[in-house]
Amino acid sequence: MEIPNQPPSAKGPADMFTGDVWFDVIYQGQEPSRARANMVRFAPGARTAWHSHGLGQTLYIVEGIALIQSRGGDILEVRPSDVIYTPPGEAHWHGAAPDHFMTHLALWENPGPDAGPESTWFEHVADDEYSGPRHSTRR
Repeated sequence: MEIPNQPPSAKGPADMFTGDVWFDVIYQGQEPSRARANMVRFAPGARTAWHSHGLGQTLYIVEGIALIQSRGGDILEVRPSDVIYTPPGEAHWHGAAPDHFMTHLALWENPGPDAGPESTWFEHVADDEYSGPRHSTRR
């Protein structure tokens, strides 16, 4: 058994995030493991830029209210214990609702050195996109 040293919390870079976002790297597998896990904390209104993942991404909402949207799709309002899967190559964004903090666990894989990028980042989510109508996942 090993208890690895964890890097300090890091502020999300401005070219990938709008607003105040911090993350903790929980796990960054070394070959042959390619698993990745980050705990990400978003201030109200903070969000990722549009992006995609080479092998997809799973989000587990830990606390707060999250907003997530795939390009061309509806904005979904998701809550703690909801699990969201975004398939490989699907452009999407996720972040906190404008009036709530949000924390999620992000899980994804590195496709490996010869299989394409882990993530591809696009433009920031415009305020009018972020403020669009949203649909709750709660019935």
